Amino acid sequence: MRPSTHHARSARGLLGALLTSLVSLAALLTTAPVAQADTTICQPFGTTTIQGRYVVQNNRWGTSAAQCITATDSGFRITQADGSVPTNGAPKSYPSVYSGCHYTNCSPGTNLPAQLSTVSTAPSSISYNYVNDAVYDAAYDIWLDPTPRTDGVNRTEIMIWFNKVGSIQPIGSPVATASVGGRDWQVWSGNNGSNDVLSFVAPSAITSWSFDVMDFARQAISRGLAQNNWYLTSVQAGFEPWQNGAGLAVTSFSSTVNTGSSGGPGNPGGSTSCKVAYATNVWPGGFTADVTITNTGSSPISGWKLGFTLPSGQQISNAWNANLSSSSGAVTASNAAHNGDVAAGGQVSFGFQGTVGGTFAKPSAFNLNGNTCTIA
Repeated sequence: MRPSTHHARSARGLLGALLTSLVSLAALLTTAPVAQADTTICQPFGTTTIQGRYVVQNNRWGTSAAQCITATDSGFRITQADGSVPTNGAPKSYPSVYSGCHYTNCSPGTNLPAQLSTVSTAPSSISYNYVNDAVYDAAYDIWLDPTPRTDGVNRTEIMIWFNKVGSIQPIGSPVATASVGGRDWQVWSGNNGSNDVLSFVAPSAITSWSFDVMDFARQAISRGLAQNNWYLTSVQAGFEPWQNGAGLAVTSFSSTVNTGSSGGPGNPGGSTSCKVAYATNVWPGGFTADVTITNTGSSPISGWKLGFTLPSGQQISNAWNANLSSSSGAVTASNAAHNGDVAAGGQVSFGFQGTVGGTFAKPSAFNLNGNTCTIA
């Protein structure tokens, strides 16, 4: 997982780059734990998934002091945040929840990266819980890049500061005030040595808000910090603590990226456009699953990714008619060469066989190309 580059973070040197590479390699070789109830993470770059579609990450990169977060069904909270760092430098960490791709770790079923010119709307909502005995900002991050990269640092970072406590400030300097999404913001612009940073600072604390990510992406375009043919790679919501931070929490988070003129693939208006039937045959120690996706929208789907989370104790041994991103935990099934197109009202099926330890259970949620599906 990357040490995020918000505040001169790119100056981590060769050792930091090597650590990032090793962590990324480990992510490819192992599967992150899956949050069943509340899952506590104390590893510096530990992750888990929630709702079968978002990734929660500890992302402690700027200090050796302990930091632990607890992932909940709807977000996360910081349960331990030891130590402090100077407020005129980089923060300790960026514990966060995200949709999209971050240092090769992509959230289940995401349709990111997506070219900005193809995104009609990107509705998101966030709720925060704040504390007073800490120095921090509550930041929503939007990452843009000229290429559909899923690793490393992107070219432009948009930060939305919902709140700040203490003598901290964004990268660069204030350049304007602007009204975006029906709210007034102080706009800062700068570069941390690795990427451009465009920050929108709220004049007073915002505890919850629903908005369109594209309103801010268009601000970056209008200011010459992105172009329509660039890609949205991830959206993230969390905290940058400098001192303390225990008790800070993201209490809810949602993100959808609708592509096309009227919503996501086969998804007019961004409403649910898919149905999933998950038929199983279970025996002691093993099972098979036959998965049928129905396109309930009025437009065809060209290329599909179905995200879901296998319950604990289950592991896939082989699959057919789909390519799977992992064998356990958070899984993304993508189409094979012969079955990527699904007509409106049409269906596509795939299946897999696996092992199971303990009581068998089915995945609780499915999302197709970033859109939540109903379960047949």
